[in-house]
Amino acid sequence: MIHDVNLWPLIGVAVIIAGFILRFNPMLVVIITAIVTAFAAGFPVDKMLATIGTGFIKTRNLPLIILLPLAVIGLLERHGLRQHAQDWISRIKSATAGRLLLIYLGARQLTAAIGLTSLGGHPQMVRPLLAPMVEGTAEVRYGKLPEHIRHKLRAYCAATDNVGLFFGEDLFVAFGAIVLMTTFLHEAGIDVEPLRVAVWGIPTAICAFVIHAWRLNRLDKMLARELEQLEPTNLTVGAASAAAKGV
Repeated sequence: MIHDVNLWPLIGVAVIIAGFILRFNPMLVVIITAIVTAFAAGFPVDKMLATIGTGFIKTRNLPLIILLPLAVIGLLERHGLRQHAQDWISRIKSATAGRLLLIYLGARQLTAAIGLTSLGGHPQMVRPLLAPMVEGTAEVRYGKLPEHIRHKLRAYCAATDNVGLFFGEDLFVAFGAIVLMTTFLHEAGIDVEPLRVAVWGIPTAICAFVIHAWRLNRLDKMLARELEQLEPTNLTVGAASAAAKGV
């Protein structure tokens, strides 16, 4: 039997979307979202504070889990990890920024689908390895890159990791979001198995892969177009500088 479901707690989704669109501090957005959702669900203040406190106690060791790998990665970067990654990828002449990111997208999505979500990530993979390799492929083809192109490539690297992880982990049966959805549906009187939820995430994951692959294909074309337009300008500036020195 299906009972009436209180949909007001879903207002938290709108709050978190608005917070990220307005570029507020992510931690502040999450805290406000939790408070708004709790009030919408009718939680008393004491229960809400107890829940937040319990969550804090359970995750108090999380900073150690995050900071220890960062120290190792920082040590590797100090000994030239980024430079070695750039030098290695620059030897592959057929590589492009879009193709490299496409391979990473497929690998990230597949590994996340089997629960290996920690194999990638911004601090441990994107910043020290993926971004330098993507910049290296672009430099092999176009030479020295302008700063705004470098920032754009880094943004694409971060976005590719996000897309691969977000739409890949939804295919893993033991993923927390799937457990949360099935629990919510069970409480609403709707019986559904976690495996069915994961299976129905496959079409979404395929669509996400195809759409982002199309964007990565456009990235290569955009790089060629923008850097070819900048090349005459750079030559003009160089000639002007040379003439000024000659004078």
